[in-house]
Amino acid sequence: MIQPLSYIHPDAQIAHNVVIEPFSTIHKDVVIGEGTWIGSNVTIMDGARIGKNCRIFPGAIISGEPQDLKFEGEITTAEIGDNTTIRECVTINRGTKDRYRTVIGKNCLIQAYSHIAHDCFVGDNCIFSNSSTLAGHITVGDYVVLAGMVAVHQFCKIGSHAFVTGGTLVRKDVPPYIKAAREPITYAGINSVACAAEDTPTSKSMKFRISTEYYS
Repeated sequence: MIQPLSYIHPDAQIAHNVVIEPFSTIHKDVVIGEGTWIGSNVTIMDGARIGKNCRIFPGAIISGEPQDLKFEGEITTAEIGDNTTIRECVTINRGTKDRYRTVIGKNCLIQAYSHIAHDCFVGDNCIFSNSSTLAGHITVGDYVVLAGMVAVHQFCKIGSHAFVTGGTLVRKDVPPYIKAAREPITYAGINSVACAAEDTPTSKSMKFRISTEYYS
């Protein structure tokens, strides 16, 4: 269902059962998958590729131009996986000629006022709490949790199943399966919640011990 007070460019590719609420704007080079809900006052710009059953809340801006001086208008994308929720006033910028795309995985929750900059790759099942900020060219693994107001420096990598505590300034890579905290950022323990899950490494695993020793 598309409300008459929304604007949809005639060339946008919108699945038949997408709901678009009033006062939202969908630009030309946009693809939105089945079952997705677009709230009021959302702006979805050229290059957006939105999967199935996503929920995008009021005030979000998806696939805005990169805030990067090297951007020269090249054709790039911002891709959002199936079943991902984008809460109020989130901004996600599309890629530059570095990676040509920004990617958010499946089953993610990006909470209000978060920002994901150009050329970021975010894995599946991630949770970014309110006002989390990713600078450009960042790689985030699967099942990563960023607590509120985390800020991540450009080009950093955060490993799968890592947990970063609220207000942390991330200036270096974060290995998988650990908790990172404090100022300056440091190792703060093992992410025991992730370790308790099925099919994850144990503390006796050599690979797991190497990843924690790297950051201690």
